[in-house]
Amino acid sequence: RQPADSGGHDAAAATRALRRSARRISGSLHTFRAALDPLWADQLRAELAWLSGILAREHAYANRLTRLVEALHQLSGPALPAARGVRAAGESAASDAQGRAALGVGAARAGALLERRLTLARTRSHSAALQALGSSRFHAVADAVALLASDVPLSPGTSGRTAEALLEPAERAEQRLLTAVAALPPDDTEPYNEAQDASWHQARLLLRLHRYAHEVVLGAADPALTGAGHALDLHRDAVEA
Repeated sequence: RQPADSGGHDAAAATRALRRSARRISGSLHTFRAALDPLWADQLRAELAWLSGILAREHAYANRLTRLVEALHQLSGPALPAARGVRAAGESAASDAQGRAALGVGAARAGALLERRLTLARTRSHSAALQALGSSRFHAVADAVALLASDVPLSPGTSGRTAEALLEPAERAEQRLLTAVAALPPDDTEPYNEAQDASWHQARLLLRLHRYAHEVVLGAADPALTGAGHALDLHRDAVEA
């Protein structure tokens, strides 16, 4: 369903829920592809990726604007520490005040520029999302998802062994996650090393797929997996920041 126009907050919450649902279904189709009609699964995954990407842009621009503006406010607040060996011990407080004032002006100008550019990009992505949600393509995706509750196209060899056909891919998803976790850098390494970001992102993706598979097979979420996913989301946010 298209998000209700009862307010910006309600519409944003509905859009996030729709994007999460699209991502969850797409991830499950990826994990259990061997038990499904592969052509049907690949086509639906492609449409869900299109929908999720359209809906994610506005949210991404809004988050980026908030993060950058807050950082600029912090930059223009307290005085920045001086470089080692440069500042003389007796330098006056007036120099600090002048530096803060210059930083404040620069931060304000940078903030205004960022707000103009990112707000424009956010507005365009919002218009694109509204256009997508009113398109026949979206309604076709919604109809295909609605049929999942009663008619899932299975592969020919899956009939009569549905539980086993779901358990095997779920176990493979868990094994891929365990392998990725074992390959993560040890705790005593540099906390934010750009060369190691890819392994953390891979673990986050595989954890999400394992979590979705766990819910499909057991019918309930695992709180431990949810907590680990939240921790990896924070790591992803730190990398983006």
